[in-house]
Amino acid sequence: MIQQAETDRINSWVERSFGHALRDAELFQAALTHRSAGSEHNERLEFLGDSVLNCAVARLLYDAHPGADEGALSRLRATLVSGETLAQLAGDLGLGEHLRLGPGELKSGGYRRASILADALEALVGAIFVEAGFDAAAAAVKHAIGRRLEELPTADALKDPKTRLQETLQARGLALPVYALTAASGDPHAQLFTVTCEVPIFGLVSIGKGGSRRSAEQSAARKLLDLLPGEMGKSS
Repeated sequence: MIQQAETDRINSWVERSFGHALRDAELFQAALTHRSAGSEHNERLEFLGDSVLNCAVARLLYDAHPGADEGALSRLRATLVSGETLAQLAGDLGLGEHLRLGPGELKSGGYRRASILADALEALVGAIFVEAGFDAAAAAVKHAIGRRLEELPTADALKDPKTRLQETLQARGLALPVYALTAASGDPHAQLFTVTCEVPIFGLVSIGKGGSRRSAEQSAARKLLDLLPGEMGKSS
């Protein structure tokens, strides 16, 4: 059983952070428990919360951006529900102070680890859903991410460099860029890829490197955007 003082502490933090008055303190204790701390951990709630969070954020974006198409809404949602964003949000809420971790994770600073913070945040959304249903969980998500929703960049600004380069050229009736893998080095688990990106009509070539071919292509495309003549690169 959870001590009353601990129940009050969790209740106060959940209400402040999510606008939700919890009824089942043990459920929320489980949501804050990493698997390293015992068998009653948060992975099942995390699984549930991930789906609820995605749906809640999708509805918030649907209402906030009535003119946005599916692609734009998908990019905006991906930004809001990314592990990086969720970890930052969890950090802002002070979630790490409430985590239950095993000795090993405590020693290694698990309360600051992005993946653990993001997973626990999803688990908390899952706990609210289990306790009070979707509307309550969606309201809690809105309460927690409201400011980030308002501060989102435009959907176009979230397009990856390869997409922006392709659309910039297509808009002017120009041929698509040509990517070529020129080198791959290192051990299989830690390879470094080198890729060139060429826009022949302008005689431009850039070189990108990354831990995967895709990341190397994105790096090369980003550099080539900066090389485009006139306002082409800036407008993208």
